[in-house]
Amino acid sequence: MKKGYLLFLSVMMFLLVITGCSTTDQSKKPAEEKQAAPEEKVELTISAAASLQDALTEITANFNHEHSNMKINYNYGASGALQQQISQGAPVDLFFSAAEDKFQQLVAEDLIDKKNGMNLVGNELVLVVPKDSAKGIKTFEDLPKADKISIGTPESVPAGKYGKEVLGNLNIWGTVEGKIVYAKDVRQVLTYVETGNVDAGMVYKTDALTSKKVEIAATASELTHTPIIYPVGVITASSHQKEAMLFYDYLQTKAAMDVFEKYGFKGL
Repeated sequence: MKKGYLLFLSVMMFLLVITGCSTTDQSKKPAEEKQAAPEEKVELTISAAASLQDALTEITANFNHEHSNMKINYNYGASGALQQQISQGAPVDLFFSAAEDKFQQLVAEDLIDKKNGMNLVGNELVLVVPKDSAKGIKTFEDLPKADKISIGTPESVPAGKYGKEVLGNLNIWGTVEGKIVYAKDVRQVLTYVETGNVDAGMVYKTDALTSKKVEIAATASELTHTPIIYPVGVITASSHQKEAMLFYDYLQTKAAMDVFEKYGFKGL
Protein backbone atom coordinates (compact mmCIF):
# COMPACT_ATOMS: atom_id res chain seq x y z
CA MET A 1 0.00 0.00 0.00
CA LYS A 2 2.78 2.37 0.93
CA LYS A 3 4.71 1.47 -2.23
CA GLY A 4 1.64 2.12 -4.34
CA TYR A 5 1.15 5.54 -2.73
CA LEU A 6 4.76 6.52 -3.37
CA LEU A 7 4.45 5.40 -6.99
CA PHE A 8 1.31 7.53 -7.36
CA LEU A 9 3.13 10.60 -5.94
CA SER A 10 6.06 10.05 -8.30
CA VAL A 11 3.79 9.93 -11.34
CA MET A 12 1.96 13.11 -10.25
CA MET A 13 5.25 14.98 -9.71
CA PHE A 14 6.48 13.90 -13.16
CA LEU A 15 3.25 15.13 -14.80
CA LEU A 16 3.52 18.48 -12.99
CA VAL A 17 7.09 18.99 -14.21
CA ILE A 18 6.13 18.17 -17.82
CA THR A 19 3.16 20.53 -17.70
CA GLY A 20 5.31 23.33 -16.22
CA CYS A 21 7.94 23.02 -18.93
CA SER A 22 5.31 23.06 -21.64
CA THR A 23 3.73 26.22 -20.20
CA THR A 24 7.13 27.92 -19.96
CA ASP A 25 7.91 27.02 -23.57
CA GLN A 26 4.56 28.40 -24.73
CA SER A 27 5.08 31.67 -22.80
CA LYS A 28 8.46 32.17 -24.46
CA LYS A 29 7.14 31.78 -27.98
CA PRO A 30 5.36 35.15 -28.39
CA ALA A 31 8.46 37.04 -27.19
CA GLU A 32 10.73 35.01 -29.45
CA GLU A 33 8.42 35.49 -32.42
CA LYS A 34 8.25 39.23 -31.75
CA GLN A 35 12.01 39.46 -31.57
CA ALA A 36 12.44 37.51 -34.81
CA ALA A 37 9.93 39.64 -36.73
CA PRO A 38 11.64 41.34 -39.69
CA GLU A 39 12.16 45.11 -39.63
CA GLU A 40 9.67 47.17 -41.59
CA LYS A 41 10.90 48.12 -45.05
CA VAL A 42 11.21 51.88 -45.53
CA GLU A 43 11.95 53.82 -48.73
CA LEU A 44 13.50 57.30 -48.67
CA THR A 45 13.60 59.75 -51.55
CA ILE A 46 16.55 62.11 -51.67
CA SER A 47 16.87 65.00 -54.10
CA ALA A 48 20.58 65.61 -54.64
CA ALA A 49 22.84 67.69 -56.87
CA ALA A 50 24.06 65.72 -59.90
CA SER A 51 27.69 66.18 -58.84
CA LEU A 52 27.08 64.04 -55.75
CA GLN A 53 26.02 60.91 -57.62
CA ASP A 54 29.22 58.84 -57.48
CA ALA A 55 29.98 59.59 -53.83
CA LEU A 56 26.40 58.97 -52.69
CA THR A 57 26.21 55.67 -54.56
CA GLU A 58 29.13 54.32 -52.53
CA ILE A 59 27.99 55.90 -49.26
CA THR A 60 24.50 54.42 -49.66
CA ALA A 61 25.89 50.94 -50.34
CA ASN A 62 27.93 51.17 -47.13
CA PHE A 63 24.90 52.46 -45.19
CA ASN A 64 22.73 49.57 -46.42
CA HIS A 65 25.20 47.03 -45.01
CA GLU A 66 24.03 48.21 -41.58
CA HIS A 67 20.43 49.11 -42.48
CA SER A 68 19.20 46.55 -44.99
CA ASN A 69 15.56 47.44 -44.29
CA MET A 70 16.01 50.90 -45.87
CA LYS A 71 15.93 51.57 -49.61
CA ILE A 72 17.14 54.97 -50.77
CA ASN A 73 15.94 56.37 -54.08
CA TYR A 74 17.74 59.36 -55.59
CA ASN A 75 16.44 62.15 -57.75
CA TYR A 76 19.58 63.77 -59.20
CA GLY A 77 19.59 67.07 -61.04
CA ALA A 78 20.39 70.76 -60.88
CA SER A 79 19.93 72.14 -57.36
CA GLY A 80 17.67 74.95 -58.56
CA ALA A 81 15.31 72.59 -60.36
CA LEU A 82 15.23 70.24 -57.35
CA GLN A 83 14.50 73.13 -54.99
CA GLN A 84 11.56 74.21 -57.16
CA GLN A 85 10.17 70.67 -57.20
CA ILE A 86 10.25 70.52 -53.40
CA SER A 87 8.68 73.98 -53.12
CA GLN A 88 5.86 72.74 -55.33
CA GLY A 89 5.18 69.73 -53.07
CA ALA A 90 7.32 66.91 -54.46
CA PRO A 91 7.44 64.03 -51.90
CA VAL A 92 11.07 64.19 -50.77
CA ASP A 93 12.72 63.19 -47.48
CA LEU A 94 16.12 64.93 -47.77
CA PHE A 95 17.59 67.67 -49.95
CA PHE A 96 21.34 67.74 -50.71
CA SER A 97 22.12 70.94 -52.58
CA ALA A 98 25.21 72.26 -54.36
CA ALA A 99 24.31 75.83 -53.41
CA GLU A 100 23.46 77.52 -50.14
CA ASP A 101 20.93 79.92 -51.66
CA LYS A 102 18.74 77.10 -53.04
CA PHE A 103 18.84 75.38 -49.66
CA GLN A 104 18.10 78.55 -47.71
CA GLN A 105 15.08 79.17 -49.91
CA LEU A 106 13.51 75.99 -48.53
CA VAL A 107 14.45 77.00 -44.98
CA ALA A 108 12.74 80.36 -45.56
CA GLU A 109 9.63 78.51 -46.77
CA ASP A 110 9.65 76.35 -43.58
CA LEU A 111 10.15 73.24 -45.72
CA ILE A 112 13.42 72.47 -43.90
CA ASP A 113 13.90 73.04 -40.17
CA LYS A 114 17.17 74.91 -39.68
CA LYS A 115 18.19 72.58 -36.83
CA ASN A 116 17.91 69.58 -39.17
CA GLY A 117 20.25 70.99 -41.81
CA MET A 118 23.95 71.76 -42.14
CA ASN A 119 26.74 72.68 -44.57
CA LEU A 120 28.46 69.34 -45.14
CA VAL A 121 31.13 69.50 -47.87
CA GLY A 122 32.80 71.87 -50.32
CA ASN A 123 34.02 71.64 -53.91
CA GLU A 124 36.18 73.42 -56.49
CA LEU A 125 35.34 74.75 -59.94
CA VAL A 126 37.62 73.69 -62.80
CA LEU A 127 38.03 74.28 -66.51
CA VAL A 128 38.10 71.04 -68.51
CA VAL A 129 39.02 70.32 -72.14
CA PRO A 130 38.96 67.13 -74.24
CA LYS A 131 42.14 65.08 -73.81
CA ASP A 132 42.90 65.27 -77.52
CA SER A 133 42.25 69.03 -77.75
CA ALA A 134 44.51 71.05 -80.03
CA LYS A 135 43.01 74.43 -79.10
CA GLY A 136 45.79 75.25 -76.65
CA ILE A 137 43.42 76.15 -73.83
CA LYS A 138 45.46 76.03 -70.62
CA THR A 139 43.91 78.83 -68.55
CA PHE A 140 40.60 80.67 -68.26
CA GLU A 141 42.24 83.56 -70.12
CA ASP A 142 42.67 81.20 -73.12
CA LEU A 143 38.91 80.69 -73.50
CA PRO A 144 38.56 83.21 -76.35
CA LYS A 145 40.39 80.56 -78.46
CA ALA A 146 37.40 78.23 -78.09
CA ASP A 147 34.55 78.05 -80.59
CA LYS A 148 32.10 76.64 -78.04
CA ILE A 149 32.19 76.65 -74.22
CA SER A 150 29.68 74.89 -71.97
CA ILE A 151 28.46 75.86 -68.50
CA GLY A 152 25.31 74.98 -66.58
CA THR A 153 22.34 77.32 -66.91
CA PRO A 154 23.21 79.93 -64.21
CA GLU A 155 19.62 80.38 -63.02
CA SER A 156 19.19 76.72 -62.04
CA VAL A 157 22.66 75.14 -62.03
CA PRO A 158 24.95 76.38 -59.23
CA ALA A 159 28.10 75.41 -61.15
CA GLY A 160 26.87 77.56 -64.02
CA LYS A 161 26.33 80.49 -61.68
CA TYR A 162 29.82 80.06 -60.24
CA GLY A 163 31.24 79.76 -63.76
CA LYS A 164 29.61 83.00 -64.88
CA GLU A 165 30.99 84.72 -61.76
CA VAL A 166 34.52 83.52 -62.59
CA LEU A 167 34.34 84.70 -66.20
CA GLY A 168 32.90 88.03 -65.09
CA ASN A 169 35.55 88.61 -62.43
CA LEU A 170 38.30 87.76 -64.95
CA ASN A 171 36.73 90.21 -67.44
CA ILE A 172 36.21 87.42 -69.99
CA TRP A 173 32.41 87.09 -69.98
CA GLY A 174 31.79 89.80 -72.56
CA THR A 175 34.21 88.14 -74.96
CA VAL A 176 32.90 84.58 -74.68
CA GLU A 177 29.19 85.03 -73.91
CA GLY A 178 28.22 84.38 -77.53
CA LYS A 179 30.09 81.03 -77.46
CA ILE A 180 28.31 79.63 -74.41
CA VAL A 181 26.35 76.37 -74.70
CA TYR A 182 24.11 76.03 -71.63
CA ALA A 183 23.47 72.65 -69.99
CA LYS A 184 20.84 71.32 -67.59
CA ASP A 185 23.47 70.21 -65.03
CA VAL A 186 27.23 69.66 -64.63
CA ARG A 187 27.07 66.08 -65.89
CA GLN A 188 25.69 67.32 -69.19
CA VAL A 189 28.52 69.88 -69.41
CA LEU A 190 31.00 67.06 -68.85
CA THR A 191 29.36 64.96 -71.58
CA TYR A 192 29.58 67.87 -74.05
CA VAL A 193 33.33 68.14 -73.40
CA GLU A 194 33.91 64.37 -73.50
CA THR A 195 32.21 64.05 -76.88
CA GLY A 196 33.99 67.07 -78.36
CA ASN A 197 30.74 68.98 -78.90
CA VAL A 198 32.39 71.92 -77.13
CA ASP A 199 36.03 72.94 -76.77
CA ALA A 200 35.89 73.56 -73.02
CA GLY A 201 33.54 73.44 -70.07
CA MET A 202 33.34 74.45 -66.44
CA VAL A 203 32.46 71.73 -63.94
CA TYR A 204 33.20 70.76 -60.38
CA LYS A 205 36.52 69.10 -59.68
CA THR A 206 34.64 66.02 -58.44
CA ASP A 207 32.98 65.60 -61.85
CA ALA A 208 36.22 66.09 -63.76
CA LEU A 209 37.90 63.36 -61.71
CA THR A 210 35.29 60.80 -62.82
CA SER A 211 36.19 61.11 -66.51
CA LYS A 212 39.13 59.66 -68.44
CA LYS A 213 38.19 61.65 -71.54
CA VAL A 214 38.89 65.14 -70.21
CA GLU A 215 41.76 66.90 -68.50
CA ILE A 216 41.71 69.75 -66.03
CA ALA A 217 43.21 72.83 -67.67
CA ALA A 218 42.81 75.20 -64.71
CA THR A 219 41.22 75.56 -61.28
CA ALA A 220 39.27 78.72 -60.46
CA SER A 221 40.59 80.82 -57.59
CA GLU A 222 38.22 80.94 -54.62
CA LEU A 223 38.46 84.73 -54.86
CA THR A 224 36.65 84.70 -58.22
CA HIS A 225 33.38 83.07 -57.15
CA THR A 226 30.96 82.51 -54.28
CA PRO A 227 32.16 79.72 -51.91
CA ILE A 228 31.03 76.31 -53.20
CA ILE A 229 29.24 74.70 -50.28
CA TYR A 230 26.88 71.71 -50.21
CA PRO A 231 24.17 71.87 -47.51
CA VAL A 232 21.97 68.89 -46.64
CA GLY A 233 18.79 68.76 -44.60
CA VAL A 234 15.68 66.77 -43.74
CA ILE A 235 12.42 67.91 -45.33
CA THR A 236 9.90 68.89 -42.63
CA ALA A 237 7.01 67.11 -44.36
CA SER A 238 8.89 63.80 -44.69
CA SER A 239 6.70 60.87 -43.69
CA HIS A 240 9.82 59.00 -42.51
CA GLN A 241 11.42 61.50 -40.14
CA LYS A 242 13.17 58.88 -38.01
CA GLU A 243 14.79 57.12 -40.97
CA ALA A 244 15.61 60.39 -42.73
CA MET A 245 17.41 61.63 -39.62
CA LEU A 246 19.26 58.31 -39.40
CA PHE A 247 20.72 58.77 -42.89
CA TYR A 248 21.30 62.50 -42.28
CA ASP A 249 23.39 61.58 -39.21
CA TYR A 250 25.24 58.87 -41.15
CA LEU A 251 26.32 61.40 -43.79
CA GLN A 252 28.25 63.20 -41.06
CA THR A 253 30.23 60.14 -39.90
CA LYS A 254 33.92 59.68 -40.61
CA ALA A 255 33.13 56.72 -42.86
CA ALA A 256 30.91 58.87 -45.08
CA MET A 257 33.27 61.85 -45.05
CA ASP A 258 36.15 59.60 -46.13
CA VAL A 259 34.13 58.63 -49.19
CA PHE A 260 33.33 62.26 -50.00
CA GLU A 261 37.03 63.12 -49.82
CA LYS A 262 37.88 60.10 -51.98
CA TYR A 263 35.74 61.63 -54.73
CA GLY A 264 37.35 65.06 -54.40
CA PHE A 265 35.01 66.87 -52.01
CA LYS A 266 36.45 68.99 -49.22
CA GLY A 267 35.46 68.84 -45.56
CA LEU A 268 34.28 72.11 -44.00
